[in-house]
Amino acid sequence: MGRETLVVAFGTDDGVNMKSDDHCGQSKYFYLYEISDNGYTFIEERENIKYSEDRTRKHGDPGKAKAVSSVLDGVDVIVCNNFGPNIVRILKKFVAVVVREKSLEKSVKIIKNNIDRIKSELDNPNRKVIILKPYNRNK
Repeated sequence: MGRETLVVAFGTDDGVNMKSDDHCGQSKYFYLYEISDNGYTFIEERENIKYSEDRTRKHGDPGKAKAVSSVLDGVDVIVCNNFGPNIVRILKKFVAVVVREKSLEKSVKIIKNNIDRIKSELDNPNRKVIILKPYNRNK
């Protein structure tokens, strides 16, 4: 758990809301943030161009997981509202976090508030999906 900052990708279609109507790999974009105990910084927007090249692939297709992984080079954590059958493949390379929050901004805050839990899962050879509840303004 020696890393202070993690690179986290959030699946979105519009940069405002989390991708909620389909699986994470269907996101048009991934918004990347550096997140630590001390705060977070937006890094960049990455277009999910690898997947859009072939819409004929079905959910769970290993090629889809590989395509999304290549777009997310350098990322530690993927955050979405929903993951599909490729989650088993995704967990080999990333920590996967499900947030039950529509707002991208609030989702970033949820991850920041749970960063220690996420860091510990990064070091786990048998990673499990982390499910986090909506942002509570009182915390």
